[in-house]
Amino acid sequence: MEPDDQRRDSLVRLIAHDDISITAARDGDEAMKALEQHPYDCMVLDYGLTSPNVYELLDRIKAKPELRRSPIIIYTGDALEKKEQLRLKKYAESIIVKDVRSPERSLDETSLFLHRVEERLPEEKKQVLKKLHSIETVFAGKKVLLVDDDIRNVFALSNLLEGLDMQVAFAETGRQALEQLEREPDFDLVLMDIMMPEMDGYEAMRAIRGDERFERSPIIALTAKAMREDREKCIQAGASDYITKPVHTDQSLSLMRVWLCK
Repeated sequence: MEPDDQRRDSLVRLIAHDDISITAARDGDEAMKALEQHPYDCMVLDYGLTSPNVYELLDRIKAKPELRRSPIIIYTGDALEKKEQLRLKKYAESIIVKDVRSPERSLDETSLFLHRVEERLPEEKKQVLKKLHSIETVFAGKKVLLVDDDIRNVFALSNLLEGLDMQVAFAETGRQALEQLEREPDFDLVLMDIMMPEMDGYEAMRAIRGDERFERSPIIALTAKAMREDREKCIQAGASDYITKPVHTDQSLSLMRVWLCK
């Protein structure tokens, strides 16, 4: 759903191929009418909607039980304030907030949620994704602090991150994470488990945000729970975003890529 005709047509052309069917809507009434007539596997909404605004439309969508779990990509050309991010994240885990600064990211995100096979896409779209994914070099050399007391998670995530040529440091508790950040304040990203002994992730994130050096540092919470109140608590404690366990590799990399590019 995109009110601007030119941008809507451009997005349709970018995403379209014979493996999916796309319905384009210019306003909330058109979108709701389409949603009531057919089931959809993914929705793409422009954050800048005005009639209705994006929150009113989300209220209408989420009021319908059959639509509550539908994946929704909300894109914006501008960085969202933390207050706006928190407000959007309160709706549902299936809403993915992205600062999609280019149409190419919309192709990337819809491909993920629609389980599209990249090799079956037309050559020009494969080249778009190839160019976008070359941004994987954004991971190379970046320092990440992995805070988790579960050795299995540490092993799996460290193998993934080190395979991307990232520098990985570990902490088993929130207190150890604070000590590590005090020694090395130049980490590019913190992955913070929530349930830990001695000092849990909530308390650790609040302490990190209390230090002006880390006010804008990306912190992604790792939570085993998908309950709405747990997600809200993560954001309120200072998380930039969250990932539910078990960790999904593609979604995790997509999320980390977004925060490392900011």
